[in-house]
Amino acid sequence: MKVILLADVKALGKKDDIVDVADGYAKNGLIGKKLAVEATPKALNDLKLKKQNNDKVAAENLANAKKLKDELKDKTVTLKIKCGEGGKTFGSVTGKEISEEVKSQLGIEIDKKKIVINDAIKSVGEYEVTYKIHPEVAAKIKVKVEEL
Repeated sequence: MKVILLADVKALGKKDDIVDVADGYAKNGLIGKKLAVEATPKALNDLKLKKQNNDKVAAENLANAKKLKDELKDKTVTLKIKCGEGGKTFGSVTGKEISEEVKSQLGIEIDKKKIVINDAIKSVGEYEVTYKIHPEVAAKIKVKVEEL
């Protein structure tokens, strides 16, 4: 019997896969536990429409990510931080601080968890951080740290 999986099933397949299993396993094991539905023409059509919608949404998300990358391109964010001798900061600059400054200075809201700081920012100067907007798109943000 052909069934469409509603959830990942170990050793059988992932969600939305169409698999062929024994009738008893399909009726009692998968459909009974709401892990699958029978692959009727209506269910197959619904699955096809769902996949088309997911593809459309993914394409829109990618386009929005590329647009945001272009907005952030060649932009510099200035952070003013308390410093000690020789321009050393008290602590290091975090993604949260960068996110807040991008919002206040550029008017663009970004997720602090997606900011990647390669080397800890612990002194005055200019740095470049990566903002992972989308799995396929990453933007570079210039961060200028100044003494308060």
